[in-house]
This record gives sequence, C-alpha cells and structure tokens, in this order.
Amino acid sequence: MTLLRLIETTSGKYSLLLEAGTTPVEDLIRELGHEPNGYFWEGVAQLLVSTEAQALEGRFAYDPEAGMFCAYGTDRSALEDLAARMSVVATDGERLRRLVSGANASGFEFDD
Repeated sequence: MTLLRLIETTSGKYSLLLEAGTTPVEDLIRELGHEPNGYFWEGVAQLLVSTEAQALEGRFAYDPEAGMFCAYGTDRSALEDLAARMSVVATDGERLRRLVSGANASGFEFDD
C-alpha cells in the first residue's frame, strides 16, 4: 500500500502527496484530539524534520490543504527521505502516538 506519492510535476520539480483520510491511523488521530487532514500531516512532517532529520530543513516547502498533504521542491532525495519517515508514522499507530505525545510535551501546536 503506497500512501505517499512522489510525482515529478515538471522537469526537476517534485511533489510529495498524501491524501487525507487514506491512512490506517485515521481513527487514532481523532482519538488523540486531531483532524486527519493535510494540515495535521504538515505538522507531522515538521516534527519529523525538526526532531529526527534536521538535514532536511529548508530543502522543500509545504502546501497542504484540508484533503491533501503536499511537500514540494527540486530536491527529490529530500522528499524521498521525508516520504519514508512519514510512511512509518502513517501506518504505525504506536509511532504516531509517540510523535504526538512528544509534540504535546514540547508545546508543538498542530494546525489541524
């Protein structure tokens, strides 16, 4: 099951997409007090970059919507790295629970 899709939108420009509502952790996200929308997933991406993958900082931008998470840029390898990290969170409830718990403890605010 491929939840995140990396597409080349134009030559050398890429978008990483996750359709909100398609992950196995949707109910858990709600249980944790959040909406499983594109903005929530942007928060997940920001947390992953800031806590685990600082080398990705500034290598792509975000453009989420309610129904879709989107990160984009010209650095395909950075987006591939983010996709691998987000895929784990999107499929592993315990990993998601730990990430949200850490976010709450640090005062991180999800914009969902």
